[in-house]
Amino acid sequence: MSRTIHLALHPYGVGGPGQHGLWKDPRVAKNASIDIDYYIKQAQAAEHALFDALFIVDSQFINATYPAHYLNRLEPLTLLSAVATHTRHIGLVGTASSTYNSPFNLARRFASLDLISKGRAGWNVVTSFDTGTARNYGLDEHLDYATRYARALEFVQVARGLWDSYEDDAFPADVERGVFLDPAKLHALNHEGEHFKVAGPLNTSRSPQGQPVIFQAGVSEEGRDLAARVAEGIYAPGGSLEQAQEYYADIKRRTAAHGRDPEHIKIFIHGGPVVAATDEAARRREREIHDEDNDFDRNLALLGRSFGAYDFSVHDLDAPFPDVAHLAEKGGRTGAAKIIERAREQGLTLRQVAQSVNEFRHSPFVGAPETVADTIEQWFGAGTFDGINLAFRTHDELDLFVDGVVPILQKRGLFRTEYTADTLRGHLGLPVPANRYANARAEG
Repeated sequence: MSRTIHLALHPYGVGGPGQHGLWKDPRVAKNASIDIDYYIKQAQAAEHALFDALFIVDSQFINATYPAHYLNRLEPLTLLSAVATHTRHIGLVGTASSTYNSPFNLARRFASLDLISKGRAGWNVVTSFDTGTARNYGLDEHLDYATRYARALEFVQVARGLWDSYEDDAFPADVERGVFLDPAKLHALNHEGEHFKVAGPLNTSRSPQGQPVIFQAGVSEEGRDLAARVAEGIYAPGGSLEQAQEYYADIKRRTAAHGRDPEHIKIFIHGGPVVAATDEAARRREREIHDEDNDFDRNLALLGRSFGAYDFSVHDLDAPFPDVAHLAEKGGRTGAAKIIERAREQGLTLRQVAQSVNEFRHSPFVGAPETVADTIEQWFGAGTFDGINLAFRTHDELDLFVDGVVPILQKRGLFRTEYTADTLRGHLGLPVPANRYANARAEG
């Protein structure tokens, strides 16, 4: 098989959504989410297993109902810069909002990470999910969908323009001639658009991979279109095999429609494997994990996140699901719309909807190592993903996957047996973007 699977690791810390009780596990340090040694250990284990990337999620709004990991965690770019100095190969992907950042500052921070890591940085572009974030940035309310995604597109375009400020050979550093910089190869952007006005240039040179890799998690129509236009990696929603196939085909189709090579966008689905000695033991453990975290009050709070951290506890739990459609536009619109539609079609109460938020659903990647490897191979061959973004509750569970499943995938020719590149683009088989100014000179 010519195609091989890409694997990324998404650390849980002390527990995110659906893992509220993870901090109670004696194997989990209570300060894991703010302990840089925890992340370094995770990254080194993933690098030892030849994973493509370490992926750090983020959000900038909390209240007391949020999962433990959200309440007290490190800022992604600071974290990844520290991890970069303790790893050599693994890609380093951080989440940052295009709604609540400045293009110049964020472009500079990612360019710095790219240089610190020698070409391993990636930016997961989000438009922000929690409407409460707006109030942390002096705004009364979250921007609407159309504005957020138009801003995100322009933001990425500006960042890429700034990352081209220097051509690759802009610094001759010729002592004899007294020439450190070739000024002809330094370029101001002078961007003036609908959302941003940025002069440039950026005071950071290009890395060995040219520019950081752009990731995105598009689910809505606007999100899918943004991903198809600018993303080089996507964190996909997953779901059933059929749903994953539909999403994969749709994104590849949209990418081609925008004049891009569909092979230059790598789609990762979420995977939370549970590996044990037997299929029965793994399924039993999967059920135990669900039951450990199936708390009604937490589920009610989790439901509120899809509607901009709305507090549903103010409503009668046994009355019909309330009319909150107006909150979806500035929250997680796609997921919220599905919740509203199902509640209306089935006549569900608020209590029933909240109970369904954490309803037990079998994961496809559960079983003995051979079973998990079989399922991964089946899904990969069926056109559902290019890679899997893996999340494990504990380091022990990561080890079970690395020691049990990875060797089987390698034996079948589905996963690398050594790193053949030093950059994240190299791992993912993505081209190095040519500097636009050098390109124009060569063509002119």
